[in-house]
Amino acid sequence: MNKHKENTHNHEHGGIFGKKTELYFSILCGVFLILGFAFEKTNLGSFWVYQSSYIIAYFFGGYFISIEATQKMSKGGFDIDFLMIAAAIGAAYIGSWAEGALLLFLFSLGHALESYAMNKATKSIEALGDLSPNTALVKEDGKLVETPIDQLKINDVIVVQPHTKIAADGVIIAGSSSINQAPITGESMPVDKMAIPSIENLPDFKDIDKTHIAFTGTINGDGHIEVLVLKLSKDSTVARLIKMVSEVETQKSPTQRLTKKFEKIYVPIVILLVSILCFAHLIIDESFQESLYRAITVLVAASPCALAISTPSAVLSGIARAAQKGVLIKGGKALEDLGMITTIAFDKTGTLTEGKPKLTNVITFKGFKETDFVQLVLEVESLSNHPLAKAISKDLMEKYNIDYLGNASEINAIQGKGIQAIYENESVFIGNTLLMLDEGISVEDSITSKMNDLLEQGHTVMLVAFKNDIIGLISVMDVPRKTAVSTLKRLKEIGIKRMIMLTGDHQNVGDTIAKQIGLTEAKGNLLPEDKVAVIKKLLKEDKKIAMVGDGVNDAPAMALSTVSVAMGAAGSDVALETADVALMSDKIERLPFVIGLSRESKRIIKQNIFISLGVVALLVPVTILGLTNIGLAVLFHEGSTIVVVINALRLLRYKLD
Repeated sequence: MNKHKENTHNHEHGGIFGKKTELYFSILCGVFLILGFAFEKTNLGSFWVYQSSYIIAYFFGGYFISIEATQKMSKGGFDIDFLMIAAAIGAAYIGSWAEGALLLFLFSLGHALESYAMNKATKSIEALGDLSPNTALVKEDGKLVETPIDQLKINDVIVVQPHTKIAADGVIIAGSSSINQAPITGESMPVDKMAIPSIENLPDFKDIDKTHIAFTGTINGDGHIEVLVLKLSKDSTVARLIKMVSEVETQKSPTQRLTKKFEKIYVPIVILLVSILCFAHLIIDESFQESLYRAITVLVAASPCALAISTPSAVLSGIARAAQKGVLIKGGKALEDLGMITTIAFDKTGTLTEGKPKLTNVITFKGFKETDFVQLVLEVESLSNHPLAKAISKDLMEKYNIDYLGNASEINAIQGKGIQAIYENESVFIGNTLLMLDEGISVEDSITSKMNDLLEQGHTVMLVAFKNDIIGLISVMDVPRKTAVSTLKRLKEIGIKRMIMLTGDHQNVGDTIAKQIGLTEAKGNLLPEDKVAVIKKLLKEDKKIAMVGDGVNDAPAMALSTVSVAMGAAGSDVALETADVALMSDKIERLPFVIGLSRESKRIIKQNIFISLGVVALLVPVTILGLTNIGLAVLFHEGSTIVVVINALRLLRYKLD
């Protein structure tokens, strides 16, 4: 993934009031501005009483702006902060102290609101750090020892009591409970968790079934559980999220980069124009004082403060809102690009489907009783360690409420064909047509026809023979997610025109699932390099596309797409690193929300740019012609700055209609 990173200014100023110092200084500026104005207009004090109030207002309003302007000027940069300081000094020079103080008040208030919008994004995820407890109860030689979480080691066993916070990423090895994972995944309902059957030969953390996984910062329910620590606190999902959100702020959106380029050209032009206007009295009939007043008024009107704040405040408000719903968006580029997507390519397995085989059909032949048939299949399949056999056994027990009795023996796997075992002293064969023919068991045309129908629909079919006769068949399939149909329907409603499934399975399987869940098309028999070729073709046709997958198996195709979306990224380092957008839970139904949020963010960015540039375009000619005074210019100009920030903050309450 190409990540564009740039340095950005940190607006989180400290001081005597902590992080809110800038806001309080802005308020104090306003207070002394009002006092000075009241003293001046009511004649309650002498000139020096109200003049002192204005000077104090200047101090509080210009303090942080001056610091920023000085820092940037020392690096050879002249930007909006410099223009505002110049305008305030100019206003004081011509005796318009009230207007200068008003300018500094509104500009500093805009800055403070911008800081609020910026910090809201990081705080929404950094708050996760506060969810993690400071200590954990570690089992040592049969005793519980309270240990700081930064001293936890891999393979420590921690005990988590009911209604307490989980202190480490790990696997549950004892007990069961319902765990509130909302801080990590955004899921509103607690998730049932249970102990893993065995800790021998544990797979990688990301490959362990999520029903056995516990995350740092999540909250235990009513049960006692024991967790085997698999990640150090610095590597936990929470720690990685906090780190990545801090990086998000450095990834500017295309609009942000464009406005920055615009400012670099625009600010020197404004300085040149204002310098020229100072000498307008040499050409037109007015005094130097009047020319200077006009120049300073133009300086105020032409400064693009609202433009500078409009995009970053909207971008980070959008990112903050996504984080509240368990979605991590990697910066403004991903946010803006996702809002322009009309074509989405989906990986099949684990994205649109459950990612594991499910028993789909049990069919008996020649009058064989179904209850006897399923018991026979359960007894034989339970002897096998094959993933398909385990899935069949599990589903048979759940669907038919039966138990394994241990009546089968002598299982023998026949490579590429199926299995053979002994049941009630007779041979049982479960497998494909080739297995049956090799064993001299005839397959009637009616059975072949039924089998082919299921194969064409994408099922994996196994014939079952007992006493040298085929008594039935069973089929399994990776079934669509329960929420896939409603999610794709919602995507169509919000304007997604093409939804394409990419799969390595047979084309028939892809077509069947596509028809079931409402995809526009499916492409099967694809190797990883074939998926890359499909993405390249889609990019030529539709310019911008999103690819939704797990961020691991389809990494090349996802890297090529305009925006890559990883599902179930909680706990997966690879998915968090490679994806532009990470759905922390395994819920595809979050996709319409995040696309809708991106579009609303894009819409608000456009509104903000229109407001900010519109005010400048209106005020500059009016002030050049001398049709307004500096007070009105300040109100309109700085008022627009506050309006765009407040408009951006609306994203924090976004809901998909």
